[in-house]
Amino acid sequence: MLKISPERVIFDMDGLIFDTENLFMRELGAVMAESGYTLTRERYVKTLGLTGEILKNTMLGYYGSDYPHAEMSRRARERVDRAALAGELTVKPGIRGLLELLRERGIPCAVASSTHTVYVEKYLAAAGLREYFDEVIGGELAARSKPAPDIFLKALKGTEPKNALVLEDSENGIKAAHAAGIPVICIPDMVYPSPECEAMTAAVVNSAAEVPGLLDILT
Repeated sequence: MLKISPERVIFDMDGLIFDTENLFMRELGAVMAESGYTLTRERYVKTLGLTGEILKNTMLGYYGSDYPHAEMSRRARERVDRAALAGELTVKPGIRGLLELLRERGIPCAVASSTHTVYVEKYLAAAGLREYFDEVIGGELAARSKPAPDIFLKALKGTEPKNALVLEDSENGIKAAHAAGIPVICIPDMVYPSPECEAMTAAVVNSAAEVPGLLDILT
């Protein structure tokens, strides 16, 4: 059986720690519909893990150069923020137990998310999870968006890439971890990774509850 001995574990947030992707898709679709745009699940899935200019250009490619990307994103984020703080943001299965186990074993953890840091901090705090992470890196702090490796390299905090572990749900996140040379376990959320992306992973599991069985962290 595969056994990984990580010295540092880096978590994505949306779709990995929280069930935010379905929530954001719902709210973005609603605000876009108010302005006459239609968001499909297929198009939304293609944007998972993207941020900054890459995300903007992807949306402009779908909806044309006059698509008000900043306005749509801002309004959707406001709605997600309200829903999250009203208790609609759920922690994905197995996450709390995994974080507790890693803390017991003295393995430091970080969050590297495409979402802006202020929201990552807010959601982690609201769920009582902030204390498990020694560093939180939002998408605005990375020079390039996933699938570039920048955000994961920044989250290493001196750990050798081969000695760290990334937990991701999206194909863009898998590609980013692979480009950084960091082993990655995929916990799919909205879409199962393609064969090409699956080949980049150390494993694909159904939930975070299965991750401890892949780790050699008992010493």
